[in-house]
Amino acid sequence: MKELRQKIEDEIRERGPIPFSRYMELCLYDPELGYYSRNAAQFGKAGDFYTSSDVHAVFGRLLARQFEEMWRVLGSPDRMTLKELGPGRGLFAQDVLDWSEKKFPDFFRALHYVLVERSSALRERIEQVLSARFESGKVAFGRGDETPEHNPVIVFANEFFDALPFEILSSEGSLRVDTREGHFVETWAPPSPQEMEFLDRYSVHPEPGERLEVSLLAQEEMQVIASTVHRGFFVAIDYGFTREEQLAGRHRGTMKSIRQHSVSANPYEAPGEQDITADVNFTALAAIADRHGMYNHKLQTQSQFLLGIGEVNQFADAFEECRLPQEHAKVALQLKHLVTPAGMGESFHVLVASKGVEKDKVATLAGLEFGAKARVT
Repeated sequence: MKELRQKIEDEIRERGPIPFSRYMELCLYDPELGYYSRNAAQFGKAGDFYTSSDVHAVFGRLLARQFEEMWRVLGSPDRMTLKELGPGRGLFAQDVLDWSEKKFPDFFRALHYVLVERSSALRERIEQVLSARFESGKVAFGRGDETPEHNPVIVFANEFFDALPFEILSSEGSLRVDTREGHFVETWAPPSPQEMEFLDRYSVHPEPGERLEVSLLAQEEMQVIASTVHRGFFVAIDYGFTREEQLAGRHRGTMKSIRQHSVSANPYEAPGEQDITADVNFTALAAIADRHGMYNHKLQTQSQFLLGIGEVNQFADAFEECRLPQEHAKVALQLKHLVTPAGMGESFHVLVASKGVEKDKVATLAGLEFGAKARVT
């Protein structure tokens, strides 16, 4: 089988220098050789990075509690869709479903879980993890761009937007990837009107020597999400920033490559064998949501969001199955990783948007209340 590097070089020879987003698309999502398409263990200790679901089941349990509360805010409908974008191995879905069945049986009965995953290798793994749920009809795969949901829906995206292909802009223009003597080299082309509009509206213009990411695909995805939600919620959890933070000089040039828990600034080192990612521009996502009739609630840190949900019952969801002191101590450490600044607590943010729901009711959600209290005091 042809190597991915060779495949990319062939495309460049045929088409000329390619946009960075196309290079990234091939590296991550090529159907046979892309990073997310290869049948390799990218997640957890043995892989390249952790997601919150790799840390402990408590992440899914806390979100199950929040989803159940959202369902009640929506009037406890007989049927509700929970759509997860980029579900990885299906561990989060497993945790949400198992905990909902155990703790929230009425919500569980109403719940239909839809997984939107483009990688066939990951779909196979998800089918193994959730085989009984697929057989019962509780879980199904979806495309993500289906016609508007007339059942209430919650769209959940955990570390989804950071992995969508993006453009890179500098004061020299828009980045193109070329090939020379067996190496990838960078050249620059005039930026498109769409790229310039993104910088004007949601970002800043790069200073000399500086690079900024422009995720037009994230905009398109957000547009699809917002226009397919008839009534319900959108919840995105990711590392990211607001335009205000960029204006203050932070979060400029956040592109990184990750391989075996090591971070590199070089995306050309091992195409198909390293993740490529960038911080999410929440200002841009929120603007698209707003344009399509969604109401954006104040951006939270993951710490505020999870502490708000867990505070209700002193994180009993985390410690319920601990029988021994050492088990309790281990779970406490895992929980700490999710909520403290040294772990994921402050670098990850949570955007909650709603449509067709009373704003006052949404403001009472446990995940939004902790941040509100922190702002008042």
